[in-house]
Amino acid sequence: MSLHPSAALPITGRPIRFALVGCGRIAANHFEALRQHEARAQLVAVCDNRPEALAAAEKKTGAAGFASLDALLAGSDADIVTLATPSGLHPRQAMRVAAAGRHVLTEKPMATKWDEGMQMVRACREAGVKLFVVKQNRLNPTMRLLKKAIDDDRFGRIFMCTVNVFWTRPQSYYDDAPWRGRWDLDGGAFLNQASHYVDMVDWLVGPVDNVHAYTATLARDIEAEDTGVMSLRLRKGGLASINVTMLTHGKNFEGSITLLGERGTVRIGGVAVNQIQHWEFDQARPEDAAVKDASYAAPSVYGPGHPLYYDNVIGTLRGEKHAEVDGYGGLRSLEVVLAAYRSARDGNRVGLPLVF
Repeated sequence: MSLHPSAALPITGRPIRFALVGCGRIAANHFEALRQHEARAQLVAVCDNRPEALAAAEKKTGAAGFASLDALLAGSDADIVTLATPSGLHPRQAMRVAAAGRHVLTEKPMATKWDEGMQMVRACREAGVKLFVVKQNRLNPTMRLLKKAIDDDRFGRIFMCTVNVFWTRPQSYYDDAPWRGRWDLDGGAFLNQASHYVDMVDWLVGPVDNVHAYTATLARDIEAEDTGVMSLRLRKGGLASINVTMLTHGKNFEGSITLLGERGTVRIGGVAVNQIQHWEFDQARPEDAAVKDASYAAPSVYGPGHPLYYDNVIGTLRGEKHAEVDGYGGLRSLEVVLAAYRSARDGNRVGLPLVF
């Protein structure tokens, strides 16, 4: 298969050309991120099969509009295509983009089924194109400080990690887009809303050895779960839990992580891990002075990470950086969630790696 000229790396001497497919809720974050990098990147095409959404995106961005992915690939010179479509559509769309010789940037989760996630990775590898999976929370300043403390072994042994995602998604949220809450296209609270937090556990204290979970659909008219609890044994010996609900009264309440180690305790809370609420180690270090300035306001649960993630993608395509989260990184958190779903379905503990 001959590659599209855009697939050749590094891309230098001109801005990198992006296209975006799926002009819904999250697309605005991508548009703003690209606007902040307009010296090195430009949005050349947008795509949506809903005429009103496409018209709004064209007006907002000035990019050429296309009603289908095939039309976009045929009619634009994009180097890389961002997939902001329903999660269950990512695999076949990614494979179509890869077959056209373009790089792929997909929103989380990368897929809703394990075999399809593997197919995405394989297709991009065989086509010689990059596959990026958005995990923007890793780049938030609060998370960067916590990751550095772990990498510097400031905690010593980590005994426990607890994550809470207590948000609200009213029935109208699911009714507005019929794919939401469907097993094939979306998954439930673990796979959609909390997938960044599952990734956070694996990235910070993983890998995960085994999972035991309960899920429930308590108050929303959807196929998948609106509430779930997950217990994890970590390969390094500690324990972790992830507690998620989309039923919090009135508003998003908390997105937090607490780490308890032999030499330190840290809690990062707020509505979306945006506030360092406790930072204590047996020995102080100069970088601890940065803690008071790391917290930030969170007007939404998405956080400020999309522009930082795009910086990494652009730098990688320009040959200046390595991918922060590639397809293999995206598979890791997908595997943990699917293990939780299998555990909840069968009522037993599920070990990793998954066996199908």
